Amino acid sequence: MSRLELCQRLIEEAMKCLENNDRECVMRLIEELVQNQCHNGYAVGSEIVNRVRELVHELWLRNKDHGFRCGLLTLLRDLGLTKRWTRDALRTGGRKLDRWLIKCGINWEGKATRGNLVKEIEGLLRRLGWSEVKMCEELWRFVGVDVDEFRRHGIEPCAWLKGLESLYDLRRPYWLGLRASDLVIRYIRYNGEINGEIELALGTTNSVDAVFFPTLLKTVKTPSPKIWRKRMASPMVKYILKSIVLSFYVDLGPNEWPWPIELSADELKRVLDGFTDEELSMFLAGEIDGDGVVWYNDVAFVAITACKNCPKRAILDILKEVVAKRFGAIGKIKSYETADALVFHDYNAIKLLKRIVKYMHHPLRRLRAELILAYYEGRVDDEELESLYNMTKYKQGAPDVKRNHALEALVRAAPQTHTHGDA
Repeated sequence: MSRLELCQRLIEEAMKCLENNDRECVMRLIEELVQNQCHNGYAVGSEIVNRVRELVHELWLRNKDHGFRCGLLTLLRDLGLTKRWTRDALRTGGRKLDRWLIKCGINWEGKATRGNLVKEIEGLLRRLGWSEVKMCEELWRFVGVDVDEFRRHGIEPCAWLKGLESLYDLRRPYWLGLRASDLVIRYIRYNGEINGEIELALGTTNSVDAVFFPTLLKTVKTPSPKIWRKRMASPMVKYILKSIVLSFYVDLGPNEWPWPIELSADELKRVLDGFTDEELSMFLAGEIDGDGVVWYNDVAFVAITACKNCPKRAILDILKEVVAKRFGAIGKIKSYETADALVFHDYNAIKLLKRIVKYMHHPLRRLRAELILAYYEGRVDDEELESLYNMTKYKQGAPDVKRNHALEALVRAAPQTHTHGDA
């Protein structure tokens, strides 16, 4: 008998026990279902998992006495189910579940959570030679950047790691800047209802982002990954039919996200006007780490992009005014085929970069910013600039290791990579 057939048979037996109000029988069969991985979508698919959740939910609804519900929660915990799986099954919010756990005297954290387990494993691997700097160096090797050559010219390719620990505080304006660009915020729904909990998510197909995004989110909570294939429709990537997309997300409880979920142009203007110069620099760094571009083509350029005819487009007008007023950096809004961009050119770009570079954490944008500033300050010459900058370039419309290689980059930079020697 296949696992799928076994799960279907156990569910049918459990439903019969439920109809007969034999709750001990149902509890026993739930235990068998979990032991046979019938709750695991990777093992049996979402249809079976949903039927198991419905069984747990129906049992919960039919038996409202305190003692039985505490016994059911204890069973689910002892079977190793996550609190999120249980919330989904009971169709309740995290706070309501936590109140039940308190009433029942159940310590769900008695078992190592996935986040704590990841931290313990990382701690062990650090003793075997792994570190965030080694992860960074492996990423650069993977995409063709010579870290030793940059360091010989006084430029640290892993400077983007500095200050990351401060981003545990979501009140840092950097997060609002990232929210105004790449960071996706969704309300979590339970049985179609919103209870205030939200999900922060970042997704990519590109190599550098595949390492940057989970490292960034980890400052808040250990992120969970999602992986799927996406058909590529862009003429810039005709050489790829399907690309692997990595998405990383963390769940936040009600009131943990300190900024407005939806921010109108007027609200954003009021928020930015209330920022100190340092806070505005943090915001702009987050915005550029998300939707920005830093490049050199005879002179320095910094751009912030936005889709045409969408809410993000209004941000460009606000930023143009605010940055000119506060930092004296004059930008122009340029229109392209699929997007508009606020572009800072030459010394206006340098004025902006000097303000924000220490708050930038996107590895490639930070590295380019450090290199361009070194050139304008006379620390590298024309020939050195060309040699170093060429390592950071993307090939447009052609295969490039920096594009569409997210999964390979993540695997290469993972802790295990640095515990098995050069081989």
